[in-house]
Amino acid sequence: MIFSALKSFWHKLGSPRWFFEMSQTWVFVLGWMALLLLAAGFVWAIAFAPADYQQGNSFRIMYVHVPAAMVAQSLYIGMGVAGFIGLVWRMKLTDVAIAASLPLGMLLTALALFTGSVWGRPTWNSWWEWDGRTVSTLVLFFLYVGIYALREAIPGQVLRARASAVIALVGMVNIPIIKFSVEWWHTLHQPASFTIMEKPAMPVEMWAPLLVMVLGFYTFAGFTVLSAMRLEILQREAGTAWVSAWVSGQDPLDLKKGA
Repeated sequence: MIFSALKSFWHKLGSPRWFFEMSQTWVFVLGWMALLLLAAGFVWAIAFAPADYQQGNSFRIMYVHVPAAMVAQSLYIGMGVAGFIGLVWRMKLTDVAIAASLPLGMLLTALALFTGSVWGRPTWNSWWEWDGRTVSTLVLFFLYVGIYALREAIPGQVLRARASAVIALVGMVNIPIIKFSVEWWHTLHQPASFTIMEKPAMPVEMWAPLLVMVLGFYTFAGFTVLSAMRLEILQREAGTAWVSAWVSGQDPLDLKKGA
């Protein structure tokens, strides 16, 4: 029964209309979760978390830098997985996901680079260091920009989708480089602030608001990407009966009932 349910869900993913109808509730839930988590995490991090004994208050940039870097990498992993599925199973929704993830991925990678630079100035006495993690994160930014530019340069939707999928998939090799760069090479970057399998190196008063901010960034990313995917679907499916019904205020499910 479980296999049958998974198979049914997999086939439904090939339908932009089904995804549009299903995602409406998720957009609402994720939007409110992001608002609450980010507001609570920001106030907690700025007003209540204690200052670091070495870095003072400058360490608070971590509450933006770490979540931005984590979500930027996760978005690219999602693009790579979508690219693989698109190349193998030719699902239309995979290219929609890539198109929707690109702008936020670029923004968050740029934010991670910027906040890392601001953090590095008082901590390392340098705005930029050519170490493994910094350079590999810069490569991630160039990958995002390159895929975005490629999509803008290719007019054909099918060719654009395949080219984006290939580059997103090949670029996945950079993700483990970012992750393990602090272990493979000498670097100024500290190891992960916390992991699932190990006890956090920071006191709970410092890592708890960071966890809330990470969850807030992920829910915000989910809200943003799903919203962008819904808009992309409407643009691509413009002229179909169900989109016309939705634009006119009719519930698309009514079309099924009348069919």
